[in-house]
Amino acid sequence: MKPWSSASLLMAMLLLGACQQNPDAVDDHAAASIEPAAAVPAPSPPLVAAARAQVGRTVRYDPAYFSLRYPNGDVPLDRGVCTDVVIRALREQGIDLQARIHDDMRAHFSEYPALWGLKRADPNIDHRRVPNQMRWFERQGWQRPSSDHAGDYRPGDIVAWKLNGNGLLHIGIVSDRRLADGTPLILHNIARGTQEEDLLFQHAIIGHYRPAV
Repeated sequence: MKPWSSASLLMAMLLLGACQQNPDAVDDHAAASIEPAAAVPAPSPPLVAAARAQVGRTVRYDPAYFSLRYPNGDVPLDRGVCTDVVIRALREQGIDLQARIHDDMRAHFSEYPALWGLKRADPNIDHRRVPNQMRWFERQGWQRPSSDHAGDYRPGDIVAWKLNGNGLLHIGIVSDRRLADGTPLILHNIARGTQEEDLLFQHAIIGHYRPAV
């Protein structure tokens, strides 16, 4: 059998992956042609990941009053309102807004908005109302300035709006995914279940919060 030439031997070693065992067998030109592996995307912040996990699972907007267990009560996962996106995401971080807001309202009822004619705290509904969430976030020191600059909003921030046209209040969580111009998407439920959409600057921002989680 005719001995292999050095060039043939090198080619065979490359085809068989032998360069992984003997790096010296690959010349500089061949080594330079090998592209580095693609970088693995950084994981989303926990609050963002917990909100995004609701997409495709919470598919209905349902503002009905529910009698909930206490604590850690929740409406059926397939439905809810904008505040339920925030409640469910924060609960994954160990913050049960149902219990936290109820306890604070019992102790400081007059500090919360008097918009519904209530005379005492109701653990079934209080934490599901945007003004109550906003007030509790303020009382935790989470409030940040509202801004029209995309760079002022971090993934996991919570934003509240007054909707154009009807004046209703809305709330959602800032995503780590952005538009080409740098505007972050928002994870929220506004009539179609939990979605991840371009919403941040579509309505008047009335609250900006950075949870300490």
